[in-house]
Amino acid sequence: MGAGHGHHLHYHGHSPVHRLPAHAKLVALLLFVAAVVGTPRQALWAFAGYAVLLLGAMVIARVPAAYLLRRMIVELPFVVFAVLLPFIAVGPRVAVGPLSLSEAGLWGAWALLSKGTLGVGAAVLLGATTEPHELVRALDKLRLPQPLVQIAAFMLRYLEVILAELDRMRIARESRGFTARSIRHWPVLAATLGALFIRSYERGERVHLAMLSRGYTGRMPFAADLVATRQQWLTALALPLVGAGVCATAWAAGMP
Repeated sequence: MGAGHGHHLHYHGHSPVHRLPAHAKLVALLLFVAAVVGTPRQALWAFAGYAVLLLGAMVIARVPAAYLLRRMIVELPFVVFAVLLPFIAVGPRVAVGPLSLSEAGLWGAWALLSKGTLGVGAAVLLGATTEPHELVRALDKLRLPQPLVQIAAFMLRYLEVILAELDRMRIARESRGFTARSIRHWPVLAATLGALFIRSYERGERVHLAMLSRGYTGRMPFAADLVATRQQWLTALALPLVGAGVCATAWAAGMP
């Protein structure tokens, strides 16, 4: 398999965060998210501290804030659910202006928004500072099951191929005067998706046969193994270690 193509999530740069090995950054992300999720939702100061840590990492990475914010739009469904939660949750109610909101729902919405935003922000920062094929190599380095590694590798490798095929089919439809304007055109769009599935399946069969003919044995070959020095590990783990300290302090401060 050749080197991965560029991806719209990745922001090309040469910052210290960009230069860290992908598997070290992936471990740091998982530990940081675990610290955020494990923090009591009542410790408001702790989430402010996490936000400061994450913003500091973004500044060091030298990735524009607008670039990251546009890619955090994936969190929008959770934001909508968090906004609705105080209205639909049961339990004691509190008056907020003219509204009567569930107290448990307010805390749940706060926890969802704070922890979700921090987790999504950290994940987007990882994607912005790491090439997609490096992430696949990181998964392989961390000994994830090979089927998962290969699924991720092929998804990254052929997603743009499938999207390009879909775009060519759209151009072919429009060149024949077709434009979807109402529900009556849905059968045509469904037929397009069916044809795209068949073409993708056939392409997958051809790729698999080509791989077998070249000696594929069930494991993807990589050009070189990922290596991280002790200094790189310390740099990558600085964020989650401070986050773990904040989490432990929040639990200690909340004990009677």
